[in-house]
This record gives sequence, structure tokens and C-alpha cells, in this order.
Amino acid sequence: MPLLLLDLDNTLVDRDAAFGAAVADFLAEHHLPGSDLAWVMAIDASGYTARHEVAASLTARYGDAVPADAVSALLDDGAADRVVLARPTREALTKAQADGWTCVVVTNGRTVQQEAKIRKTGLDRLVRGWVVSEAVGHKKPEPEIFHAAADAVGVPLRGAWVIGDSPHADIAGAGALGLRSVWVSNGRAWTQGSCQPTHIAKDAAHAIHQARRHRAGENPS
Repeated sequence: MPLLLLDLDNTLVDRDAAFGAAVADFLAEHHLPGSDLAWVMAIDASGYTARHEVAASLTARYGDAVPADAVSALLDDGAADRVVLARPTREALTKAQADGWTCVVVTNGRTVQQEAKIRKTGLDRLVRGWVVSEAVGHKKPEPEIFHAAADAVGVPLRGAWVIGDSPHADIAGAGALGLRSVWVSNGRAWTQGSCQPTHIAKDAAHAIHQARRHRAGENPS
């Protein structure tokens, strides 16, 4: 039973679009310049900046104009409340399951926030399980989180595929374990020299298809 390890943010769901929409509403609600959207998104860095650092930057910029609980709400719930699972991705996961793949979400982040995204989008009904870095005490690309994902569903890690948008966390993490991978480009060019994905796809649906097609070629029925 092949194992498919899937990143969550900006792979299965468009986390940046969801967070960007939340930021736009936040700025409007507090009568702040709409042009600050680009600044907040840059500070956030697709969620890779530590939450307390983003909060400190927002507080320093806006001071008493924005209550602390409003900042907390934005950072804790902004993206989780708005993420959606695109229909092609949902269909691709359904087909992968039908093919016998064991699908597991492997994500960095805080447990409550990431699990809220998984349940809100219905991913909890489309995957066998998930692991969140905060819960397991290890972050991608550390090998322990990938091993934890395999252990969570009782499937060997050997032969697994990793799908994700981060060259460092996902693709380098897969390479270090000798796993095959599909990089979700989201319109970007591959520029890394230290590692290389097995395939490149424009989005999660096409990435899942690439893994399925590769395996079908290796195991013709």
C-alpha cells in the first residue's frame, strides 16, 4: 500500500490567498491603509515567520490603533477560517485513495490551527491521517516528522512519495530519506541546486496525478 505524504499550506490549500483575504478585512475593519496588505504578507512570509514575530511587527506598526486580541484573532484564525479545498484537489485525492494510496498530511505549524484547516476543508475525510510539527516535536525537513507520519498509519516509509511546495521542507526532506517527490511550483521556477524533485507540477491535483502515473508505469496491471 503506497504512502503519499502531502503538505498542507500552499499545497493542498491556498493558505496565502486565505490569509491575504483575512488581512484585507483586518485592515479595512481597523481603518488602516489597504496598501499595507503587501507589507503584512511580506512579514508573514507564507507562514514561515514565527507567530510572535509577526504579532510584534503588527503591534509596533499599529500600536493602540489595533487591540491585541484583534491581532491574535488574525494570526490564529485568519487563514483557518477561509481556506478551501479546490475541487480538482479533492477529486485527485479521491482517485489516489481508490488506487490504494494511503494519504497523510504532513505539515509544519501549530496543531489547533492546522487541524482546523484540515477539518474545515473536509480533508479529514479524504486522508488516512495527519501529523503536525507542534504535536510531534519535529518540523520538516527533519526526518522524524516523516517517520511519524508513516507510523501514524502503520505503513512503511520506504517507497513513499512527498508532495509539497517548499524546496527545503518538502523536497530536500524527501531527498534526505531517499523518497521520491513532486514539487508544487505555484507558478515559480525551480532554482535549487542542492536537491531535485522527481517531478514538478503546477498544483496539488497535478502533483498527485504525477505520482499516480509514475507508480502505474512501474506497476502495470
